[in-house]
Amino acid sequence: MGLIYGVRQLGSPEYRYVGLTTKTVTRRKSEHFKVADGGRKTAFADWLRTRDGREDAYFHSLELVMSEDLADLGAAEERWIEKLRAEGHRLLNLNDGGLGNHGYVWTDEQRAAASARHRGRKRENLPTGPDHPSWGTKRSAETRARMSEQRKGMNSGAANPNFGKFGQDHPAFGRRLSDETKARLSEQRRGERNPNFGRVMSDEDKKKRSDALKGRPMPSSRRSAHTRHHTNKNVYKETCTHCLDDRRSQANEGTTND
Repeated sequence: MGLIYGVRQLGSPEYRYVGLTTKTVTRRKSEHFKVADGGRKTAFADWLRTRDGREDAYFHSLELVMSEDLADLGAAEERWIEKLRAEGHRLLNLNDGGLGNHGYVWTDEQRAAASARHRGRKRENLPTGPDHPSWGTKRSAETRARMSEQRKGMNSGAANPNFGKFGQDHPAFGRRLSDETKARLSEQRRGERNPNFGRVMSDEDKKKRSDALKGRPMPSSRRSAHTRHHTNKNVYKETCTHCLDDRRSQANEGTTND
């Protein structure tokens, strides 16, 4: 069982948002305001922050959906959004409804505005261990399988936003990790914390890897060759651009320490 709910300003007949929930409308209202108070930058969250108190935003049920299939709830939300928009209601929904915002494509203007809002903004890291809000939470096997299916292929190949970007075109170009970050990453992957700790490659896997790499030039890049033949062997060559960069970096660090 689920609900389709509408949101409008108290005393106004115009709806500004349509949503779906399997909880109560009161609970969903509380969640919306919590997200808005947290600073989320969406049209509906901005609208909630401009209300004169929480009672000024009127949440109420539009339709009760009796079904065990969430797809029916999503379809009902789509019908209500289409109906209200056709009647002239200025809904602040990002898309046409359904189960989530999948498929919504931002315009260049929206991306530029979001970039400007978040530029220079520092985000506090969530606490670890028992203080984390999700500590002890366990997802069911069905939930994990559904999440895996939804994310499959999202960041591989051409779907990766950095696919085909090299050199100065890559957003990480020129980025250097601090010594503190390097030490922390090293500690996180050391010993039993390393995902490959204790694993031994079988003869079959060794053969597969050998066949996959056969004919590929090794090392695979100049940077890899520099690490293998210069850094690891403590060799410096003036003709190697990476050796020069490392030498400059060391000189800068020495100057800073002095």
